[in-house]
Formats: sequence, C-alpha cells, structure tokens
Amino acid sequence: MTAVLTWQQLRDLKYSELQDAADGWGVVSNRADAARDRVSNEMTNRLATSQKGEAASAALRRLKQLDRNFEYLYTECGLIRTTLNSLAFELSDSQTYLRGALEEAVNLKFTVHPDGSVSYPAGGENIIDGTRLPGGSATGTYAPSLGASSGAPPLAPPNPNHAKAQDIANRILKAVNEARETDRRFSETLAKLKAAPGLTVDTKTWTDAAADAAAVRDVADDYLKDNIPQDKSPAECRAWWVGLTQEQREEYRAVYPDVIGNLDGIPAETRDAANRDSLRLLIGKLEGQNSEKAQTQLDGLKSIDAQLRADPAEGVPPMYLLGIGDQGNGRAIVSFGNPDTARNVSAYVPGLGTALDESFAKNDVKRARDTAVGAAAYDESSAAIVWLGYDAPQLPAEKLTDNADVMFEHNASAGADTYNTFMAGISATNQNADPHVTAIGHSYGSFTVGQAAQQSGGIPGADDIVLLGSPGTGADSAKGLGVGQGHVYVGAADNDPVTMMPSRDESSALGAGVAGGGSAGLVLGLGMGGPAGGLVGAAAGSVVGGIAGFRSSEDESQIWFGTDPAHADFGATRFKVDEGARPFVDGQGATPAHSNYFNPEKDPESADNIAKIVAGRDGLTLQEHR
Repeated sequence: MTAVLTWQQLRDLKYSELQDAADGWGVVSNRADAARDRVSNEMTNRLATSQKGEAASAALRRLKQLDRNFEYLYTECGLIRTTLNSLAFELSDSQTYLRGALEEAVNLKFTVHPDGSVSYPAGGENIIDGTRLPGGSATGTYAPSLGASSGAPPLAPPNPNHAKAQDIANRILKAVNEARETDRRFSETLAKLKAAPGLTVDTKTWTDAAADAAAVRDVADDYLKDNIPQDKSPAECRAWWVGLTQEQREEYRAVYPDVIGNLDGIPAETRDAANRDSLRLLIGKLEGQNSEKAQTQLDGLKSIDAQLRADPAEGVPPMYLLGIGDQGNGRAIVSFGNPDTARNVSAYVPGLGTALDESFAKNDVKRARDTAVGAAAYDESSAAIVWLGYDAPQLPAEKLTDNADVMFEHNASAGADTYNTFMAGISATNQNADPHVTAIGHSYGSFTVGQAAQQSGGIPGADDIVLLGSPGTGADSAKGLGVGQGHVYVGAADNDPVTMMPSRDESSALGAGVAGGGSAGLVLGLGMGGPAGGLVGAAAGSVVGGIAGFRSSEDESQIWFGTDPAHADFGATRFKVDEGARPFVDGQGATPAHSNYFNPEKDPESADNIAKIVAGRDGLTLQEHR
C-alpha cells in the first residue's frame, strides 16, 4: 500500500533536503555536459585531424555515440533537478499554509489531532440558563473546485469556538490535499524520467526524452516559466539573464532550451548551447510524427545538426545556432562567427519559398557561411547570420488563394516586427562599443527588410542595408530606409525576373507575360502556380522576350512593391553582379540568376561586393542603374 502524506509529515518536511538532492542531480548534469564538450571538442576533433583508416573511423563512431550518451545524461539529469526543485517550491507553499493554520490553533489553545480534526474548549453562554457552552471538535471539509468552506455549517454548535476550529480544520485539510496532489503529479513525472538498465541512446530514446521534457514543463511552469520575460525588450531580457544565479541559468537552459535559445537579448553562446539541446529534443519529437510537414522539417533539422557536429572547416568561422523551432513553416537562425564579439555583423533574411527544410539547411545556411568567409577575408572580426524567424510566402501554397501572400504585405509586416526585435537583441548583447551592422534581404526577404527599415526608429543598430534580387521594399527611395541614402546597396542581375515584376497598376501578370515574352511567361506563370507565379512568370517572359515589350507603365521605375531598388529613381548604390543565366533559354531552370548573389563560385564579384559591405570596406565595383 502506498503511504499517504499526513499533516505532520507536511509540517516537518525539510524541503531544503529536496533542493539538496536537486543540486546533486545538477552536479551530475553539469559533469555530463562538460564531458560531452571534451569528447566533442577535444577527443573527436583531435582524432579526426590526426588519424586515418578503419580503426580511426571505428573510434570516431564510438566517440560520437559517447557524445550522444553524455548529451542524454545531461538532459535527463537536468530535468530531474528541476522536477525536484519545483516539487520543493510547490510543497513549501502548502507547508506555509498549513503552518499558518497550526499556529492559529496554538494561539487559540485548540488541539489538532493526528487525523486533522480540531478540538476546541467550552465558550460562549447558553441563552437559556447562562451556562458555558461545551467544547467539541471539528473535522475539515474541502472540495478542490470550491476551496475550503468557511464559517459554521447549518445547525452547527453555537459555541463560537466551533466556527474558528472548523476554519482551521478546513485549512489543514486543504493544505494536505493539495500537497498530496502535488506529490502525486511529481511522482508520476519522476517515474517517466527513469531509464532502463543498459539503455541505448537512439532515435526512440530522444523521442521519449522530448516527452520527458514536456512532462517536466507541465509541472514546473509555476516554478520557472512564469518568470521568463518573454514580453520584454531584448535589453530587459539581457538584464534578467545577467541577474540570475548560475544554477538558475542552468535550470532554464535544461528545461526550457527552446525558450531561452530563441529569446532575443540572451548571449549568443548561451543561445547556441540551449538551441543545440533543443534541436536534439525537437528531432526526437518530430521522429514520433508521420505528417509530411514533420518529415520535411526533420530533414532540415538533421542537416543542420550534421553541420553543427561536423569537423570545423579551415577558414570558416564557428557555427552558432541562435534560433530553432517547428512553429509555422519552421524557424532557424544560424550564425557563422559570434555576433556578440564580432565588430561586423550581418543578418540576412531569405525570401519566397523559404522554410525549415533540407534546401534551407544546404542553400540558405551556405549563403551565410559564404558571406562570413568573404567578410572575414577583409576583417576577421565578422559574423554573418541567416535569419529564418518568420513565415516566408510559399509557392505553390496549399491553398491557391494563399499564393497571393507573395504579392501583399502580411508576411513581411509580421516578419519585420520579429526581425527588428532580433536585431535589437544583437545590439543588446554585442560587446563592441559601436559594431558595424548590415541588414541583408534577398527576394521577398528584401521586402521584409524594407518594411522593418520603415518602422519607427528603423532597424535597430543597422548601419547598412543590402537588397538582393528585390521585388521592391515598399519605399519610394533609399532615403526612406532609415540608414541614409549612401548606405543602401542593391544587387540586381539583368536576367533576374524577380527584380522585374510588374507594378500593381500594370496589366494582369498572365497577359503581361504573354505580351512581353510570348509563351515562356505563360508557361512559367502556370508552372509556379497561382497569381504570384504568374507575376514571376511574366517577368521571366520579359527577360526572354525583351523588357521593352513587357513594361507597359509610363513610369518604368515601378515594380510590384514600389520603386525598383536598382532604378536611378530609388537612389541606392547599385553594385556589380553577374547578369546571370536567362530563364529556361540557357537550360538552368526558371530563375537561375535569382539565386547566385552570395555564391563566390557562380558570381564572385557579387559575393565579394557583399563581403566588402559587411566588413565595412570601400572599393565596391559598381553598375549603372536601370
């Protein structure tokens, strides 16, 4: 039979002993974390660079498994620590409530019996003969949905002490019942954290670990999560984090790595550590799901995980995971170089069709890597970020009507708010007195950056803005982007149809595509799906058929989202890029010129110009405006 918690046990409970036990689990967790770092950063890297052959490969496999084992040990022991601390936190409230009732009983000279009933002495007068009313006892009544009852029940003894004794008995029962419920919930949670002997840490293990983390969060919300300043500014979040004890930081990172890792204002190294933990749990969570979305995101997460665990390449700044999540189309923020210590920091926003998938992990992450390597060639103190912190429009969308997202402002406006908060976080944590910050937007991402720049105060900390393959920013000119006309740069390939999307006043996308470029625009428009696809298709047709036949507006400076950033009327600095392959005609697909701006192999001049801007260097090669 399971023992039932009594009021005497609750009264005498030394919850400091629970906290001491939690500290012990914390020590084990920290040691596992340190061991994991040694295995990953010292043993594995040293072996990989010094030894070759079958024996070395076998040893590396064992070391990587050991790394995963230590990671699992760190995670589970950290969860146990927080569970015990949270248990102590909740029981202390029940104990305080109980002791208040017991203290009142002592002051009134009442007696509390082992069963929780309360005896009271004679008191008051009989209205008939004036004699003292006899004493008695009261037994507590308590309904969790109603709370403890108060006052005397109907036909209660007239002795005034009875009502007081009843109230004390009710409070005792309430404290004990709530403590018993707390004990039950936490016992169930701790039972879930028990591992079987000889456990092999594999995919299923991490799926279970994700469920364990969810269970601990469910019981620990009052203890931890409510104190996280998720609705505060990045500067306030940084101050909150700095003010925590080391133990508190460790607990938040262990139980809420997804929250801490995505909280703007938290130092980059902490975000990276938390997000690596969250990444493993997120992979475990999605491994247990069968939906197409889960599997797509899983491919992206596994690719990012593999890159984080890969041997560092020579000349490539270290990789930091500043954000990760499965909400919406997925979230991922990756930096090459530490944005807290770098003098030069860039944050690139990808555009149309970007989501957390394998393509993002391979292509967009590579763009940040290429930018970081290029900028570091001019100034080693450089960091380059790819920021997928919003839902970029998807083509083709699940619903045909959603294809219009690319034409309108909803996604960009929502993304602009989040991007500016992230950039404020970069300013809050950067350790340089005046870091050089560059905001970069590609494709629809340039519209998002443009919207962010036009918010009150502009993009926090931004010194320069780079627009690549842009369909417009929503601004009439570079002056409207808040960094000064001379600090807005644009790269637009002559064969990039996205930079030639028709203005909203021009003829329909399909008709314009046919008029400007014949069947090529029509085919591409239909192939991409929906009205937005038609617009890009029309523009692609114009590239093939000639721009003059396509543009019907009297003001050729206007494209879909306002003034063309590459046009003289916009007033930005247009740097030289390769003209790129023509859509379809050169055999490289629909929009080949749209994807090469960052690529030092396919467009070295563009990549070098971007690197110079990020590093704060002069000497750009320029191109005439349209």
